[in-house]
Amino acid sequence: MSASKPQESGSIRIEHSLNKKEKEFVDNRRKEVLQSLKKLQIHCSENEVPNIALLGSGGGERAMVGLLGSLDQLQKAGLLDCVLYLSGVSGSTWCMASLYQEPDWSTKLETVKDKIIERLSGPAVSWGDAYDKLKKYPTEQATSVDVQNRLISSPPIDEHTLSDQWDQKSKDPFPIYTVIDKKCKQSNDGDPWFEFTPYEAGYSLTGAFVETSSFGSKFENGCKIEDQPEIDMLYLQALCGSVLADGDEDKKFLWQRIKDFFHNFLLIRETGMFEEMSKEDKCLQVLMDLVDMNLSLLNGIDLSALDESIRTKLNELTGGKHQQVIQKKKLNLTDKEAAKQYMKQYTEDVCNDLSHSFSFWPFGLWKRIVICMAQWIWGSKYDFLYNMKDKAVPPALLESETRDYIDGGLLLNSPYFSVLREERDIDLIISLDFSDNNDPFTTVKKAAETCGKLNIPFPEVNIPSEEVKKPKDFYVFNGQNVPTVIHIPLFNVVNCGDDFEERKEKYHTFQGPYSAEMITELIEVAEKNITNNREKLLDQIRLAIWQKNTVNNE
Repeated sequence: MSASKPQESGSIRIEHSLNKKEKEFVDNRRKEVLQSLKKLQIHCSENEVPNIALLGSGGGERAMVGLLGSLDQLQKAGLLDCVLYLSGVSGSTWCMASLYQEPDWSTKLETVKDKIIERLSGPAVSWGDAYDKLKKYPTEQATSVDVQNRLISSPPIDEHTLSDQWDQKSKDPFPIYTVIDKKCKQSNDGDPWFEFTPYEAGYSLTGAFVETSSFGSKFENGCKIEDQPEIDMLYLQALCGSVLADGDEDKKFLWQRIKDFFHNFLLIRETGMFEEMSKEDKCLQVLMDLVDMNLSLLNGIDLSALDESIRTKLNELTGGKHQQVIQKKKLNLTDKEAAKQYMKQYTEDVCNDLSHSFSFWPFGLWKRIVICMAQWIWGSKYDFLYNMKDKAVPPALLESETRDYIDGGLLLNSPYFSVLREERDIDLIISLDFSDNNDPFTTVKKAAETCGKLNIPFPEVNIPSEEVKKPKDFYVFNGQNVPTVIHIPLFNVVNCGDDFEERKEKYHTFQGPYSAEMITELIEVAEKNITNNREKLLDQIRLAIWQKNTVNNE
């Protein structure tokens, strides 16, 4: 694709170059890196300073805690100040969002780390606070279920924006948060790799960007026609962590979790102080039947008995005054798309019908969760490229008024393509891999394969077959005219020894919050990967300087 001139609107930029403010920061940061190298007894000229990118993969709380421990040890080893970019996907972005709340966090990382650990070990966000926050998101554009999932089970609500968090004179690495475009992923058309920085949001490889403060506003033909507030960090974390956003199996998983929650809630009330079921409990039973009905649809089970149960309970609750707004219709489950559309409307109608009679808390939150699940809206935002006329942009990105942005880990569980932009000129990539794949080299292999298809410079990746099941703690992939890639699996036979498999099994991506003991243990595991390899990291930095010097002198 050929680059085109920046758009006159000033908000949209179609160009293969760095944002002006990012370039200014990078130029200043490289001077700081030069001083850090000197402290490490590594001497080079300013032109030879290597551009180093640190990547954090996905992996839920495992990735969040693992990245935190790794960064802390990199800082203690004097290596963090050598890093130019910090890019994350999925769980690693949760750690990044927490860190960048603190200006110049890298200068006080031990204190910041302790704060984050204390918060992770503390109580979850209250239902009341979660509901108050959730009401602020428009239903049609909310990150749907994942916003609620993050609100109910994760750290305190952060209403700062990405622009708020950043100062041009920051002493921290430049942050890049990554997601993917759901439609591009599913159609295999266009550019799926989407990034957020303090200055711009956009398609990494296409070179199409909008000012971060304008992301989510309505554009047409390159002009902003409806302004929207900048998304906050909670919303951004939800976009980055929406791993359940793709596919029916994920829907089944989440519907079952909601069903189990409702069941346990009712069970507690039935065995408690309440002698008979209240109207609130009956109302919850309707929602539970509705959840079960959605789950049955996905499993191809007849819905008529649940439909009859819901209608009966609704009439009982309203004393026979229930207006049956839903026409009875025999569903043909073989027509999956029609059945899904019917179920969406059915779910919304039942919830709204209940709302006319009941407004008790937390019914509003439960109702919204059920409606959002049925609608299955994930990160839907206005497309800033809509109806533009630009040959540099794939047609697939110009045709829809909205786009859906989801967890990057659903395509590649590491943010390689944010730092592989040619204009970022990365010399050394340090990939911290917190994935839980059976093959701990999946991310680097897939990155190499994709780069081969897209003609993006990337080293060959060859892994000894005996190490696929029993990985070591440090791998280097390099070559001519390509960035050097260091791959560090979180769990390996060096830092875990004979407990390698046991450690892996202890920390799953989808499980409840980690205990304080688990967090401490996981941080120690991540830290060992840095302490055990400090000299190897320094060697690769020296080699990157030598290679840059060679290229400069050619």
